[in-house]
Amino acid sequence: MAFVRAIVRAYEGYGKSPAAALMQAQITPRELRDPAARVTAAQFEQLSGFAMQELDDEALGWFGRRLPWGSYGMLCRASLGAPALGVAIKRWCRHHRLLTEDILLELTVSGGIATVSIQEQRELGALREFCLVSSLRFLHGYASWAIDSRITLVAAAFPFEPPPHRDAYPLMFEGELAFGAARASYSFDARYLGLPLQRDERALRTMLRRALPLTVLQYRRDRLLGQRVRELLRAHPEAGAGTAEALAARLHLSSRTLHRQLQEEGVSLQALKDQVRHEQAADQLRRTKRPIKQIALAVGFLNEKSFSRAFRAWAGVTPGVFRRQQARALLTDD
Repeated sequence: MAFVRAIVRAYEGYGKSPAAALMQAQITPRELRDPAARVTAAQFEQLSGFAMQELDDEALGWFGRRLPWGSYGMLCRASLGAPALGVAIKRWCRHHRLLTEDILLELTVSGGIATVSIQEQRELGALREFCLVSSLRFLHGYASWAIDSRITLVAAAFPFEPPPHRDAYPLMFEGELAFGAARASYSFDARYLGLPLQRDERALRTMLRRALPLTVLQYRRDRLLGQRVRELLRAHPEAGAGTAEALAARLHLSSRTLHRQLQEEGVSLQALKDQVRHEQAADQLRRTKRPIKQIALAVGFLNEKSFSRAFRAWAGVTPGVFRRQQARALLTDD
């Protein structure tokens, strides 16, 4: 409801009544006065979309000048022809300055982590929180749509103290949350930046008819999820680390969401486990002289018999035969 009240302040700033917008979203004056009240994603979409058009300001009063209806559509269009997401985000940040210099958006990459941050150029007043949160969500929603993938966040930070409604923040920003930071920002795996854009002009026109759900609701599909699960399985071969619950906790997901998103990628958790176990077992059989029983335990099997049965299903031969074949191949190469 704090963000609803921010839109009401925008109306007040323009000297207009928010009555029609609130009616459109079915938000009553009583709810507006209740600090504990909540609105649904659909209500917020209705309210924001109506207000942006009625006020002819897609920034809803945040900046020193209005951003006429269609401004963010122009940003989307300007970034659409980029060869990969990293270029698209840089274009968005650069072209945003054509709309306003009250805030500056920046993309940086360090240590495999990409960060989008906001530098405030002037006092944003009572609408500061709404402006910073929405600006980050606009770009995050567009970027996810452009590559047709959920961009899973590892962290988000905000330059103000935790608000009374901080419990809403995990619904908008995944990963580790921090308040009292120097800048508003969010961070994610930099490999998303290399993914190609999946959308064209026709898809853009369709999306712009109802663009707000991208910023209100999380995008579901994550094209890097399978790869990230493989890396976690490789990095944590210890017993218990490869369960759905343990992996989901490391990825800041529920186990149910993990299974569903992997299914949407066309892969199962068990298939990924088998892949990684096969790679690790084959590598150890090829490079070491460790007993097969030790290798079985090292890659997560309870005994040599179950390991041999699984390895034969993967490679078509038993671990012992595979090791001898690899040794002969090495001698032949020499």
